[in-house]
Amino acid sequence: MKTKDTIHELIKSLTKSEKRYFKLLSSRHTIGEENNYILLFDFIEKQVDYDEEILFKTFKGEAFLNKFSITKKRLYDHILSALDSFHATSSVDAQIFKMLHSSDILYTKSLYDQCRTILRSAEKLAEKNNRFNLLLEISKKQKRLHENKGYSESSIKDIGAIMERDLYLLDQSSSYSKLWNIKSQLFQLLSQKGVSRTEEDILNFKSIIDELELNTNKENFYFDTHYLYHHIFSAYYFAINDFSNCLDHLRTNIDFFEKENAIIENHPNSYFSILTNAIFVSEKLEFHKDANLLLEKLKQLSFKINMDNNEDLQIKLFSSVNSIEISMLTLRGDFKNALKLIPIIERGLMNYGEKISSPRKAFLEFKIASVYLGLNEPSSALKWINNILNDKQLDQKEDIVCFTQLLDLLVHIEMNNTQLLPYALKNTQRFLKSHNRVFTFEKVFLQFISKIIKSNDIFERESLWEELNNQLTCIEDGSINSAALEYFDFISWAESKFKRKSFTQIVFEKFDQRFAFKV
Repeated sequence: MKTKDTIHELIKSLTKSEKRYFKLLSSRHTIGEENNYILLFDFIEKQVDYDEEILFKTFKGEAFLNKFSITKKRLYDHILSALDSFHATSSVDAQIFKMLHSSDILYTKSLYDQCRTILRSAEKLAEKNNRFNLLLEISKKQKRLHENKGYSESSIKDIGAIMERDLYLLDQSSSYSKLWNIKSQLFQLLSQKGVSRTEEDILNFKSIIDELELNTNKENFYFDTHYLYHHIFSAYYFAINDFSNCLDHLRTNIDFFEKENAIIENHPNSYFSILTNAIFVSEKLEFHKDANLLLEKLKQLSFKINMDNNEDLQIKLFSSVNSIEISMLTLRGDFKNALKLIPIIERGLMNYGEKISSPRKAFLEFKIASVYLGLNEPSSALKWINNILNDKQLDQKEDIVCFTQLLDLLVHIEMNNTQLLPYALKNTQRFLKSHNRVFTFEKVFLQFISKIIKSNDIFERESLWEELNNQLTCIEDGSINSAALEYFDFISWAESKFKRKSFTQIVFEKFDQRFAFKV
């Protein structure tokens, strides 16, 4: 019986170096002639899918099968212990935690001076890297030493200095917590609503920013709060379609990160996010040269940061680079080069599977569908659209689901699915209404679909496409209602129909004209 199992997932996630280290540690715990840990580890590691029935048949008669749940738990813990030891110095936090544990051991042995020395080293490392929560823990352990020394050797001034120091650390920690909470509120709203499409949306985003201004003391900013502050404002301006101010805050954070290479190494996820967003916004503002330079920075990160033992970073780099590059190429009408990225994306989706979040996966799938539609291969586009619409893990409130529904209708028109189209239209209308997603763009588009279903005359259809183009162009001019056009260039698609040109040609000509003007 094939099941998902935590021990199998953990073993499959290990690198060659980690496996080698685990076996080295395990060899020190030999039981009899063979090590049960290694026997089980090797067997499970070879299984593509975890199958406990086969495991029991293979090791029939072995004593460790009698209480196998306990055996698995011990193996799992043993692997984690090996990983903890292997990565003990791989990050600043890991180094500090190791020092804290060592200080506890030294304290219990009454080696107080040695304990004090190692805590001072931990304090210096934490201060250098703005680890204020850990500094509070270090302070707690230092107080224990202070109490052990005896109050007779302490002055009121010493005790006051400790209090002042703790209040400072608490203030720094509190500032970060407040900013994190505000950022999370903003991103939760952005995830549910997408960019602002009503005045109410703008007011909701503004209320979060007002809270930020009320609860922020900029004088006490350190690295994490500085980054969060500009991160929040970049997201806010993006949400209200103010891309110029959004890019200013993104650039501030990029400059801040690039002051020292160590900052990027310690905060790679944040740097990924900033670069990816800056590329997208630069492209929106038609700063194409800037976008290209930023994309190269993003691609070079794998050479700057050691990601061999960090699959999380590998996944983020894969999704960030490919999602932004395929977006840039489709926006420029370069569908042939975008097509070359599809096999790379397919391999990544296969390799990383469920470890890629559903929204990231859906965005990549949407862009692949757009490429195939741009290359006049609607049946290939439909396959990827169905992947999104059938994804049960995807939050139905996401923008991507809404616009996939609309792209689905476009594909059915291209495939001339006249019998299926009315049914698909009703489903889409029902979906949008139930999720309160019937904005100006959706109304115009759905009305167009309804009309074109009833039309059999080629010239009338061309007239309907031209009418759609004119209506969508008016929506684009009012940025509050143009969110759908961020996902797919519905305007150029309509224009290609009544002008009898290819979609690729229309998109490329528009880009070429804008780029030439910018230069």
